[in-house]
Amino acid sequence: MPRDWHRGIGQTPLVTSAIIAGASPLGSIPNLYGYDVSESAAVDFMLALLKSPIRAVDTSNNYGDGASERRIGKAIALAGGVPEDFSIITKVDAAMGDFSAARVRESFRESLERLGVQKVPLLLLHDPDKFDFEYMASSGGAVEALVRIRHEGLADSIGVATGNTALLHRYLELGVFDVILSHNRFTLVDRSAHALFSHAVELGVGVLNAAVYGGGILARPGQSTKYAYKPASRELLAAIAAMDSLCARYGIDLATAALQFSLRDPRIDATVVGITSESRIASLIASAGTHIPDPLWEELELLVPPATTWLDPPASQGIV
Repeated sequence: MPRDWHRGIGQTPLVTSAIIAGASPLGSIPNLYGYDVSESAAVDFMLALLKSPIRAVDTSNNYGDGASERRIGKAIALAGGVPEDFSIITKVDAAMGDFSAARVRESFRESLERLGVQKVPLLLLHDPDKFDFEYMASSGGAVEALVRIRHEGLADSIGVATGNTALLHRYLELGVFDVILSHNRFTLVDRSAHALFSHAVELGVGVLNAAVYGGGILARPGQSTKYAYKPASRELLAAIAAMDSLCARYGIDLATAALQFSLRDPRIDATVVGITSESRIASLIASAGTHIPDPLWEELELLVPPATTWLDPPASQGIV
């Protein structure tokens, strides 16, 4: 394992491993991931994860309509509780077009019930993109409800998790969040979140980076033509193919480089990777510990596609 395997998350009391297990696929969402995960397989995986070097799992109220949390909760019960050094991170979600303060409360109640816990170390506002920012941040709104949950001691820290980097900048400016989680926006081929991460660090806000494989294309080059679950441009596909060939010349697989690209950035406190099998735990840790020479990193930078191919080009964020 890397020497800096255990890390603090921003200025929060949370200390966890450099890799956090993403539990979205544990909810079995075949239309998104292309495969099913049975309840027994999910529970067995979680039991192995609880004993592994990976010391946190990131889930959400709506992953698999609650299946992810229920399966995690079942494993926790079978294990006799959450290990003292293991963290369960979850998120509050809208339901039926409702993201009011009352919905935040209900979402959190549902999560605690499914997980079988009394509190969580980190609670995130999940995908608020479809709701007006002013509405979410208004007095008596969703953000205020999350702040109150932290004040009541039911969540040690709070954050916001979404893809839209321009929106994350706005939530950062509220000055109430301890952590941000961005996905698909800081990878080998997409640097949309570069300014966002720097700004978060300046404010003392923790940074979690998710979906470093862009939905799988950087883990299985040549087997997918989608980035972030949408068709990738020819320019993006060409950049990925060139990076894959370059890594091969160094004897490094592209997936290892994609993972370490996130792990090596000092602004990123932890990297969230979706996994569902015990064998994947070992392979991730091995990838994290693989030596990658500096010249490879330098050459990879020369192959980064232009910002016009990124999910959130700087211009769309108001950055010139």
